[in-house]
Amino acid sequence: MQNQNLLQVCVLSILLISSNIAIAQNQKNFREDMAEWKQERIAALTDPNGWLNLTGLYWLNPGKNRFGNDASNELVYQHRDMPKQAGYFVFENQQVNWVSNAGVQTKIKDSLIKKALLFESGRNAAVQMGLGNLRWSIIQREDKIGVRLRDLSAPILKKFKGCERFKDDSSWRLKAKFEASVTGRLLITNVLGQTNAQSSPGKLIFTIAGKEYQLDALNEEEQLFILFGDATSGKETYPAGRFLYANQPDADGNTIIDFNKAFNPPCAFTKYATCPLPPKQNILPIAITAGEKNYHVSGK
Repeated sequence: MQNQNLLQVCVLSILLISSNIAIAQNQKNFREDMAEWKQERIAALTDPNGWLNLTGLYWLNPGKNRFGNDASNELVYQHRDMPKQAGYFVFENQQVNWVSNAGVQTKIKDSLIKKALLFESGRNAAVQMGLGNLRWSIIQREDKIGVRLRDLSAPILKKFKGCERFKDDSSWRLKAKFEASVTGRLLITNVLGQTNAQSSPGKLIFTIAGKEYQLDALNEEEQLFILFGDATSGKETYPAGRFLYANQPDADGNTIIDFNKAFNPPCAFTKYATCPLPPKQNILPIAITAGEKNYHVSGK
């Protein structure tokens, strides 16, 4: 009997040690995963095509739109790399063409150009132009066509050290169940007040403190993209909510929603972004104290 009790104690000890090892390994994996995610996040924001260098947005009027740092232009951007009259955009027939003024060395990639078709409705991507440290391309938002301007030497790039965050906590990495959408569409409104139906595969259902919640998701680059707000919005976090990605569900409809990876929308960093807003049903009534906090205005 004594030997049997001793054996049971040994087995329980081994199970406890194994459990502790597994917990420690999971925490190590979590810390490493979050460290990698944060590095990738900073790299994406500071990339030449990231959001920190966005310094202008100009909506085009039909016809000729002159561009330069002189007040006589329809589109005025005051910058050391911008000539008084750099050239002009011609917006007609759902196309945008560019014409450089004499002596202005505008480029597409590494090639000097005088004229170029920058945008045509229905094309997959707009062409990016360069002039010194400036880059611009054309964006379309419903019926509005605009010039998106970047400054590769924007002061914020030197100041930026990352975003303040809540403390990483693996308890905010939650199991979620996917439920397919009946309509496959979700109405999304952006900061311009434009509303359109976007592809929505369904919703994620999860539990926090014994209570069930759900978030409608969009499809984006083979992942689920989630726009959400919560009780921290406008307090610790950005007023208009935050963004979050999750992997597509497995064959059983399961995935993970990790609020530690909730991040600020581009509009938290620049007034020249056109961010989508969370739909009303994605405003959670609880505080999600995980992920990025609001980016301080002093850093803009």
